[in-house]
Amino acid sequence: MPENTRRVTPLDWQRLINEALARRKEEGLTQREHAALAGVSVPTIASFDRAETTLTLTKAFDILRVVGLLKEQPEGGAQERFLRESFERWQVLTASLPKDNPARFSDGFYRVDYCLEGDLRQVSLREFEGVLQQAVTRYTGWPPFLTMEREDLAPREIDGAIETWLAPDGVVERLLTADPAHCDYWRGIPSGRMFLIRGYQEDGQETYPAGTVFDTTLPIWRMGEVLLHAERLAALMAQESVSGITVRLRVLYTGLQGRQLRNIGNPLSGMTLVGRPARSDEALLEAEFPAEGITEHLAEHLLPLAASLYERFDVGGLSLSYVEGEVARLLKGRF
Repeated sequence: MPENTRRVTPLDWQRLINEALARRKEEGLTQREHAALAGVSVPTIASFDRAETTLTLTKAFDILRVVGLLKEQPEGGAQERFLRESFERWQVLTASLPKDNPARFSDGFYRVDYCLEGDLRQVSLREFEGVLQQAVTRYTGWPPFLTMEREDLAPREIDGAIETWLAPDGVVERLLTADPAHCDYWRGIPSGRMFLIRGYQEDGQETYPAGTVFDTTLPIWRMGEVLLHAERLAALMAQESVSGITVRLRVLYTGLQGRQLRNIGNPLSGMTLVGRPARSDEALLEAEFPAEGITEHLAEHLLPLAASLYERFDVGGLSLSYVEGEVARLLKGRF
């Protein structure tokens, strides 16, 4: 072993864990609350507490950051900062809600962020709000980045961003009908960055207990809708042509462990995926696409994303024809 001439202290992982646990206790946080603030699942933070070394650095950093054990870098990726700010904003909005409120997504959620890279025109915040209204792609009854006209639910400017929160907040009619899939929070900024967090439609069904099933149709449709939104937003924000603009997409699914695949969205289609209950709790999907031609190549773009997601349920060899069938149904369903 070479002599340590730079006097860098080796990382004492167990000591770091112990300090994190002590600070959590001092701040009065439960394990679940710490997980929520860090944006990780409860099983993930349980693994952290056991000092397991299989966690990714990203998740470990998120957990340590909550209790002040990570020194932030002065500069970071713009999209990473936007993601962190957006998620923290959602945490602030939901912090005062009752534990059983559907907007807390206690059984899991999916989180989407994307950015446009290329020759985009500069727009003011007011102009951007109008652009976002035009960018909504209504292929289903509840599209991503939905804009509503009712004053208390309409998009609004907060700290240089346009945001919408559709969670129950004392409005009786929404408290009676809300479920996790309709408690969206989304946020966007004029540089072409978008964020969305939403609960699972499966967890609002009376047929199955929350947290037990995962639909085989909805992930393909929802990720498809997000890409179609990105294509539309790129066309509206392009300086001259959408050619040359890139979409960088990231989707995080949480609360997967123990869920079983079910074809809830289209049970009579004859198209089924047979798998096993998910053994991992999360799936992080990342991809990059040209904004031009997303509609024409949507199934091809979605195939690797969906295949990676369904691998968590021990489904291998997802076919392009399966994804093409779901995309065809999605594109025929204009509202």
